[in-house]
Amino acid sequence: MDKRRKVLIIRFSAMGDVAMTAPIVKQIAEQNIDIEFVYLSRPLFEPFFANIPNLTFYPFNPKLYKGLGGLFRLYWQLKKLHVTEVADLHFNLRSRIISFFFKANGLKVAHLDKGRAEKKDLTAKHNKVLKQLKPMWLRYLEVFEHLGMKTSLVNGLSKAKSESISEIVEALTGKKGVENWVGVSPFAQHLQKVYPIDKMEEVVRFLDGQNIRTFIFGGGTDEKTIGERWQTSYPNCVSVIGEIKLKEELNLIAQLDVMISMDSAGMHLASLKNTEVVSVWGATHPFAGFLGFGQRESNCVQADISCRPCSVYGNKPCFRGDIACMQLIDPKHIIDKTLQILKKR
Repeated sequence: MDKRRKVLIIRFSAMGDVAMTAPIVKQIAEQNIDIEFVYLSRPLFEPFFANIPNLTFYPFNPKLYKGLGGLFRLYWQLKKLHVTEVADLHFNLRSRIISFFFKANGLKVAHLDKGRAEKKDLTAKHNKVLKQLKPMWLRYLEVFEHLGMKTSLVNGLSKAKSESISEIVEALTGKKGVENWVGVSPFAQHLQKVYPIDKMEEVVRFLDGQNIRTFIFGGGTDEKTIGERWQTSYPNCVSVIGEIKLKEELNLIAQLDVMISMDSAGMHLASLKNTEVVSVWGATHPFAGFLGFGQRESNCVQADISCRPCSVYGNKPCFRGDIACMQLIDPKHIIDKTLQILKKR
């Protein structure tokens, strides 16, 4: 009798990147219940993969596995799990080295095709080729297809939101009444992906005046200071930055009627919890394939400016020097998109 298949999934990197894989992995695991999955990533991201019966999360601390020797030691530990195949959803130097060790031991390895050439054309300063590229969720799906799995995905949000609010979250937010709850995730790792804070405050101010409760998400000292200032200024605004852990943040996101987010982790966390997103795009563009899983392009807010996108990840300095792609977005556009979604509920 053949032993049960056990697939190692590798995805390091930033929170949003890992969160984006979670809905795909969940559906793949549900369709391939006879396969065991092991997800290798940073410990912080374990809540993304809760309640998947045939998946085990393996926490990876990069400080403990430095250099080639450290990665070989990690491989040796993973080898004890009796992995049969490897799905590399990252395909960076670290994941490629780990995959190489397994491949050298006779295991089948499938890796992500990042489509670098197409993305280079999309973000070119001159002779830009502005077209929709293959979505990242489909690129992830192809990795599992190469391993011969069932891969029928539904790229949409579930209409049924059955997750009840936790006691920890309710102690911070209070009970949800008839008022709408809107999440605001106004920050991102790179400046070129951040809507001007004063303009986002206009959005928060308007929603507050409509008796809509807003919850501010983020992390870090500076972001916490902004969140606390808004909370003090607007009676219907609550900053959860530094107040609850990631698990509870996800529980709160599940209660929201809509999330307003940059092209950042907030959008992908909302997708995990079947929450519709109004996403704001500056230097980046949905055409690169990073729109949140299940989210609609019609809910994207972006300026029609010829230099966009200038980078895939928003990590390149604005060559104009004014980040016009964000400055040209009127707060009213974000407000209108948000109200449209709320009216449908």
